[in-house]
Amino acid sequence: MNSQRIAATSAVTALAPAVWGSTYLVTTEFLPPDRPLLASTLRALPAGLILLLMTRKLPSGVWWWRAVVLGVLNIGAFFYFLFLAAYHLPGGVAALVMSIQPMIVLLLGSLLLKDRIRPLHVGSCLLAAAGVALLVLQPHAGLDGIGVLAGLLGALSMASGIVLTKKWGRPDDVSLLTFTGWQLTVGGLVLLPIMLASEDLPDHLTWGNIGGYLYLGVIGALIAYVLWFRGLSRLPALAASFLSFASPLCATVLGYLFLDETLRPLQLVGAVAVVAAVVLAQPRDRGKPPAPVPPARAASRV
Repeated sequence: MNSQRIAATSAVTALAPAVWGSTYLVTTEFLPPDRPLLASTLRALPAGLILLLMTRKLPSGVWWWRAVVLGVLNIGAFFYFLFLAAYHLPGGVAALVMSIQPMIVLLLGSLLLKDRIRPLHVGSCLLAAAGVALLVLQPHAGLDGIGVLAGLLGALSMASGIVLTKKWGRPDDVSLLTFTGWQLTVGGLVLLPIMLASEDLPDHLTWGNIGGYLYLGVIGALIAYVLWFRGLSRLPALAASFLSFASPLCATVLGYLFLDETLRPLQLVGAVAVVAAVVLAQPRDRGKPPAPVPPARAASRV
């Protein structure tokens, strides 16, 4: 791809984590309190079933277990560990722990995809982690062992899902909508029994609750994950993983605009650092190779 197509693909793919960054605002302002797993299940399962009904195609052969693995890593396990970390850690600390994800992608990519680890990539990982720390880490933030472990497992889950999605691709006869539907359905089915065992269903739902769930399912899952898996198929694994930093950026901006949260100078520095790290991690257009010299001209130069 040339530079313009790379930039356009990256921008479209970044819309997915940007939408995910709005989840905190939607959850706190529109959803029933203290039911994160219900929100996760309703976010994933209905969207996955809708896509399966639209495409009417199930996995076959080796893709049965591959779809299960990808659905668990990209959706089910990731959502569970994400919310477990959020329960045990302040949001800033959880985001900081999760920022290790590109470094895991870097290591797994070198093992499974044979990608070279370049100094620029290591520097981008460190710059992004520092930027996230400045962006979201609040004074007097406490640490909790369960929360930290959950955050690390969540980062590992997402990173593994990114690398395996890149390694396996998708079957030639399977559309992007079908591929997304498989994973959302698996992830939702994994979350469903955990949700039923640990959370009570709300007694009633307001129109605001219904609107919030619809937003998470249609915009936050169906559309966002189609864009995300589209980007994964076109971008290097590490470049795509860095785009996930659009999530804390978006969450910070929305908190400032709608929740009366402060935006300190150090947060602005952190935001610039995160954007710089994302730009540095994106693939570069190395230019077109020189055109071969026609035989007649080659002979005339001898």
